[in-house]
Amino acid sequence: MTELGREPRVRLGIAEVMGPSMYPTLRHGDQLLVQYRAPVKAGDVAVLKHPLQQDLLIVKRLVERRDGGWWVLGDNPGAEGDSRVFGAVPEELLLGRVRARYRPLGDQRSARAVACWLVSALRPVLAERSVSRRLRAR
Repeated sequence: MTELGREPRVRLGIAEVMGPSMYPTLRHGDQLLVQYRAPVKAGDVAVLKHPLQQDLLIVKRLVERRDGGWWVLGDNPGAEGDSRVFGAVPEELLLGRVRARYRPLGDQRSARAVACWLVSALRPVLAERSVSRRLRAR
């Protein structure tokens, strides 16, 4: 319950992953639970406005704070569209932290496919410090 005139502390939303830039952590079509205005740290996966096309939302891993904002990279080193192309993302373009991903059930409905889906459909998206350190060293 919130006090009259105050915003709730937790704001949650859903976003959909499009493209391969966060593979293997996230796949095209995954649904994300996003906590808007959440505190973030290096290693977190976040939803941001694209710095060159602000009507476009992007999902990237926060690598480190730099002058001018956050240096962000996709988990797929072969994919483009991160700070290697557009530089640091200003802090005001950071919208929220990804808390979990939901992988929709595919077209296959075999017992094995459904069992595999049940095991992996909902997972938290955690900060991976080892990935963050590896990406910073590049």
